[in-house]
Amino acid sequence: MTGVGPTSEHAPRPAEEPPPTVSPAIERANRLSAANMMRSLLPLVVICLLLVGWQAFRAGPDVGVRTVDPSSTVQFAAARAGYQVPVPTGLDEGYRPTSARTDAGDAREGDAVTLEIGYLTPSEEFAGFVVSDDRGADPVAAVLDGAQARGTVDVGGQRWTRSTTVDGETALSREADGVTVLVTGSAPDEELRTVAESVRPYSG
Repeated sequence: MTGVGPTSEHAPRPAEEPPPTVSPAIERANRLSAANMMRSLLPLVVICLLLVGWQAFRAGPDVGVRTVDPSSTVQFAAARAGYQVPVPTGLDEGYRPTSARTDAGDAREGDAVTLEIGYLTPSEEFAGFVVSDDRGADPVAAVLDGAQARGTVDVGGQRWTRSTTVDGETALSREADGVTVLVTGSAPDEELRTVAESVRPYSG
């Protein structure tokens, strides 16, 4: 007698339901919402771009220019130097000091003292002022060594030697009692003369 076992049957898989249909009205509303959002953002983007452009226009070429107050450096050099230190005085605001250095911190009594001040001029060029009682000091030698003398000029009632440096820049220099004063840089001659003409003995 042959027994008949139970037959295994798989339950039928439910048919996948089609995705719910979205009415054309809802689709249109969604598209309009996205379009409205873009139209709303566009004026904000334009305004932001205009503000950035306006700030850049106002900032102009001075972006990144760091100015310094050279007064403390000048005072320190004058206190340590064995000579009356002359410095540019009364320059208008177009001449912005961007650096000031002195080696007076290492100077002992009787040692030479060198002072350097760098300016950004109204034409956005560099003008450097150097004074030292050491003709061989690096800041002096870097300008005058190898320079070609081009005669003399009268600036503010004083006679300065006009030279062309090895870098092709103009240098105005004068020497008295072992003290060398010079003005040089990429600035035009007129601006270098303005700096030279402003040089006065430091009065503290």
